[in-house]
Amino acid sequence: MNVLTLDTRQIALDKDGFLQDLNDWSMDVAQALAVREGIDLSPAHIEILELLRGFYAEFQLSPATRPLIKYAALKLGVEKGNSMHLNRLFNGTPAKLAAKLAGLPKPTNCI
Repeated sequence: MNVLTLDTRQIALDKDGFLQDLNDWSMDVAQALAVREGIDLSPAHIEILELLRGFYAEFQLSPATRPLIKYAALKLGVEKGNSMHLNRLFNGTPAKLAAKLAGLPKPTNCI
């Protein structure tokens, strides 16, 4: 079993590093997951993580890249809702990596 240790807590992860229990998510968990991925979370990252969590609350699924881009453009404007911005933040895999850091399930069409 893959585990994320945060203080005294042991948080179960699946084989791809996604949370097994979505209720384990917190901003501290997001930060620890980001460190594992070599990312220093900035306010721009956090804005997208919060956006993704809102998308999941509304639609009960993690968006693939195109729906993520469209949703980000709708909610945050085209300067933030575009593939270049999201790819820069999330190392070229915005849907998969952002969902992981947001504590959401892996998008169904991601390998």
